[in-house]
Amino acid sequence: MTSPHQPTQQLAWDDSVLPFQLDHADIRGRVARLDGVLDGILKQHDYPAQVEALVAEMALLTALIGQTMKLRWKLSLQVQSKGPVRMIATDYYGPDEDGRSARIRAYASYDADRLTDGAPIDQVGEGYFAIMIDQGEGMTPYQGITPLTGDSLASCAEAYFAQSEQLPTRFSLSFGQSSGPNEAEHWRAGGVMLQHMPKASPFAASGEGNGDVLSASDLVNSDEEENWNRVNMLLNTVEDLELIGPSVPPTDLLLRLFHEEQPRVFDAQAVRFGCTCSEDRVRQSLSIYSAKDIEKMTTDDGRVTADCQFCGAHYDMDPASVGFEAETDGA
Repeated sequence: MTSPHQPTQQLAWDDSVLPFQLDHADIRGRVARLDGVLDGILKQHDYPAQVEALVAEMALLTALIGQTMKLRWKLSLQVQSKGPVRMIATDYYGPDEDGRSARIRAYASYDADRLTDGAPIDQVGEGYFAIMIDQGEGMTPYQGITPLTGDSLASCAEAYFAQSEQLPTRFSLSFGQSSGPNEAEHWRAGGVMLQHMPKASPFAASGEGNGDVLSASDLVNSDEEENWNRVNMLLNTVEDLELIGPSVPPTDLLLRLFHEEQPRVFDAQAVRFGCTCSEDRVRQSLSIYSAKDIEKMTTDDGRVTADCQFCGAHYDMDPASVGFEAETDGA
């Protein structure tokens, strides 16, 4: 991981997600650019390069998918794997109110001695890709799971939408380390998400697909296939520098790719790195334990400690003040 992390020049479209619609093709989409968000996520850990790339890709997917979250909703993406990278977890918190930024956090758990020299996706083995949506107190959380498949995490997300949501979906992503005059290397990411507007699919109903996992092509009928294929062919012409470079605003990119489809853009959603951990939340999570259980968690120094995997915050508490048998409310 490159260090030290020096301030970089913020572009007007960095750390934002721009939703759009292609009126001639009945397709909606989003363009995302992440810069400071990734810096906030990755500087919390000294990840190896392969793990950094996977976390960057997962954070970009989270931003693209999460843009549809309503105020105060929470979206969580998770990869569980038998490979060297055991887990990647991300959270997207919808804005607290209109006009405010959404927040993203992410982290990975991995076995350093099992990492290989292969591509980042090679560090992920058999497992599953999951999406969870929490709509708030009093609402039942939603969860959808699909097996890990394809040659990228983006492929896994495409398979999820085809299998669980029956929505033809396509991602084109680019991410990597960037540098400029008087600034250190730092991670940037950019991507486009396309999604065919939902309609009932006879292919989904008949269970056709690649093995047990549906793909986008299984979900479009003959009337929709031409539009979907045409727009995907246009997206295939996008270049990495157009996705993450500093010279092409998202609106210009959409016009370059889809001008004949009459792209219509909506208000962009700003995103930033943000964590919701707090000492009160830690205490709440420990409230199910008895004093005897808390004793087992107490360090040799006579303290109960906890570290946030997302932001690195460290919490140090008096054992007598935690658990359902707590003697005091003190710190």
